[in-house]
Amino acid sequence: MITGIIMASGFSRRMNRDKLLVKIDDKEMIRYSIEAAKKSYLEEIILVYRDNAVKNIARSYDIKTVHNPNAHLGQSQSIIRGIKASRNSSYMFLAGDQPFISHSYINKLICEYRRNNNMIVASFQGNHINTPVIFPSSFKADLLNLEGDRGGRDIIKGNPKLVRKINVESDTILLDIDTMEEYKSWIKNHSTI
Repeated sequence: MITGIIMASGFSRRMNRDKLLVKIDDKEMIRYSIEAAKKSYLEEIILVYRDNAVKNIARSYDIKTVHNPNAHLGQSQSIIRGIKASRNSSYMFLAGDQPFISHSYINKLICEYRRNNNMIVASFQGNHINTPVIFPSSFKADLLNLEGDRGGRDIIKGNPKLVRKINVESDTILLDIDTMEEYKSWIKNHSTI
């Protein structure tokens, strides 16, 4: 079984406000990641949050929420909190700031993992590792020992023979919006998702 862990406890420093609450087509950004996860094959979904407004949105979807009081220590803390709250042994990590992620793409990764459940299944755009990514239970200890803001990239880079790369052809599907300038540009050029 796979738990989807939505990492939503960052500080949005480049946006200067909580970007997960910024609206795209009259809906907060975090809702897109949650809705895609809810429509997917994921058996359990956990959202790791820092801001109570994000928690309240997640609870409206009846998913488990976990507070991250150590968000200032980096992305590793979201990973650790999510794993410790999970009842499953495989983990898909999703970003809360990818409003164009689809349940069909999440399902594509899950189906690939089911065929190769001893492998890390990772999203790639060119040579760039991106989320979502699935780790099998054999990497649980490595994930729990992460520190700082590196996330699981070092584990992926350190185990190239155990990585199943899923190349993303769309420029949009894994797009994240990090700055107010990116947000305003997107709003100006796209009226709907």
